[in-house]
Amino acid sequence: MSHTAHIRSHRKPRRSASTIAMRAGVAGGVLSTLAVAGASGSANAAEPVTQTLELPTLTADLAAQVAQSADVTQQAAASYELQAERDAAAAKAAKKAEADLAEAKKKAAEEKKKAEEAAREAAAERAARSTERATLSASVDTGSSDSTGSGVAGAGASTSTATGSAAAVVSFVQAQVGKAYVSGATGPSAYDCSGLVQTAFKQVGISLPRVSQAQSTAGTQVGLDNLQPGDILYWGGAGSAYHVGVYVGGGMFVGAQNSSTGVVKASLSYDPPSGAVRVL
Repeated sequence: MSHTAHIRSHRKPRRSASTIAMRAGVAGGVLSTLAVAGASGSANAAEPVTQTLELPTLTADLAAQVAQSADVTQQAAASYELQAERDAAAAKAAKKAEADLAEAKKKAAEEKKKAEEAAREAAAERAARSTERATLSASVDTGSSDSTGSGVAGAGASTSTATGSAAAVVSFVQAQVGKAYVSGATGPSAYDCSGLVQTAFKQVGISLPRVSQAQSTAGTQVGLDNLQPGDILYWGGAGSAYHVGVYVGGGMFVGAQNSSTGVVKASLSYDPPSGAVRVL
């Protein structure tokens, strides 16, 4: 036996081809597994990135929808508020219109009442004047006259003691007795009551208002127990007289009475005046 036979060789034993192939297969399998795992890991790692990119887009759309919904809600609220204000304004206007209508009806009723009262007063005055004219006409037709002045005297009768301007006025009005009565006339052939008075005082340079209402306040008020020739007599209220004449003295006056009698001279006791004014 060789002296080296008991010494083991330090050389590694050769591996068989099958062993090498098996180990290569195992290694390949391991590498394949690692490759699959790596691919899977890469896929899983990439997925959150995709989700992270999409979330902001979804969140922005949702925010826009919420904002749009809020705008719509706000507009609807504003519309309801505007409609409520309009309804309130309409109700207020209707209430005011109703109150105005009630007030207008009240005023119309008051005006109607006043008009009816004025019409009654005017009718009473017309009736009184009609009675006066009828009686005066009868007196003129009979030609009655007496010393107490209870009737209508003729044109020539006069007991006046007037002087100066008063005498001129008295003379003028007595000269018109017998002339016609025409509403609105101021002479020389016809007169109405205030037209005769105005024209008579114009003879002495005194300008009087045209109508009886104004003539009844044209001078100083005097009592009927203190009359002087030339004083203006009026029937009705001062400022609202419906007839005027001229006092000529002796309890008599001259006036343009109506279309039936014309200008006449009559007694104060026959038709007492309401008052008198003095302008001379």
